[in-house]
Amino acid sequence: MNKMKQIIMIALLIGGMLTACKQEKVFQVKGNIGSAAGDTLYLEHRALAGIELLDSAILKKDGNFSFKQPAPKNPEFYQLRIDNQVAAFAVDSIETLQVTADVSDFYRTFTVSGSPVNDQLREVDALVQLTASQIGGLEKRRKSASIDDMTFLTQLDSVLNDYKKKISNLILGNPGGAVAYYALFQKINDYLIFDPYNKQDYPMFGAVATSWNRYYPDAERTRHLYEFTMNALKTRRRQEQQEKLLQSAPTERSAGLPDINLQKVDGSKVALSSLKGKVVLLDFVVYNAEFSPKHNMELNRIYQQYKSKGLEIYQISFDSDEHFWKISASNLPWITVRDPESVNARLLSMYNVREMPATFILNRDGDVVARVGDYNGLEDELMKVF
Repeated sequence: MNKMKQIIMIALLIGGMLTACKQEKVFQVKGNIGSAAGDTLYLEHRALAGIELLDSAILKKDGNFSFKQPAPKNPEFYQLRIDNQVAAFAVDSIETLQVTADVSDFYRTFTVSGSPVNDQLREVDALVQLTASQIGGLEKRRKSASIDDMTFLTQLDSVLNDYKKKISNLILGNPGGAVAYYALFQKINDYLIFDPYNKQDYPMFGAVATSWNRYYPDAERTRHLYEFTMNALKTRRRQEQQEKLLQSAPTERSAGLPDINLQKVDGSKVALSSLKGKVVLLDFVVYNAEFSPKHNMELNRIYQQYKSKGLEIYQISFDSDEHFWKISASNLPWITVRDPESVNARLLSMYNVREMPATFILNRDGDVVARVGDYNGLEDELMKVF
């Protein structure tokens, strides 16, 4: 009889162990939200498809709460929300996260105790906010004309490069972690700060995609990141072929280059393709820049000398101030148009223009035959076409 009891006890013990093994793994978020009695606290999942509500609780006077959810198989992102106040956090293992905050300033007072990953997420957030503030300040200065467009571009590059340098250290420190993924997809004004189509930024995407594919090959985020990264690589390679075409000044028909059709000062439009049959200087400029007067004086000398031989200048202004452009361009003898997107224009990336002035020479068939880097050699390049 005693032996039978022992067998039953062992069977129950084994059964209990098997049941425990089959129990779903969970993570727990608990803590205290001050000054929030009667408010509803929501736990939400920041999924790829959007925000998903997981749980909610009405906070009592003591502000304590506790949520349990199935543990993710890969690093995942969640948020706690009260009304429109949101604080994000990451879960990268089976764990209990201890949270404190005050509803008077939910985001700024939000802390996750003893979680280095979430400390780094807050560091990323702080750097994004600082960078967004600096860019906003530059845009205000540009609109008020306290800085010109070229100064704006230079200082904007400096601000972004400083951000990327700091964030790159976090990404490369653990490319397979939640922070690396989170940092990659941060935006300012709805634009990704790290641009996967940019040759300098792309390695960050490649490093994270490779690591996630190694550690979490079946995760939805991994598949999304891998496809996103590979599509960017294919697009960038096509762009590099186009840039190579422009840089090497081929003599073949450059059918892949985009046509340009912009407004002149009088409001009428003129297309670059309409100038076929002439030798064209395609000139990218900002009139509200220090180089502009001297640059246009030199262009005018060349234009007066070669226009009788069939030279035309198609000059594109990227000035943000339309009125300034109209005043500056009204007396110029060649074709002057303006891209209203200013320094954010897609034309700049399409034609691989990172500094201005930038000038291309098109032959009578409309083919790009030279990109002028040294303006002292502009006439020599023109003579090769004539």
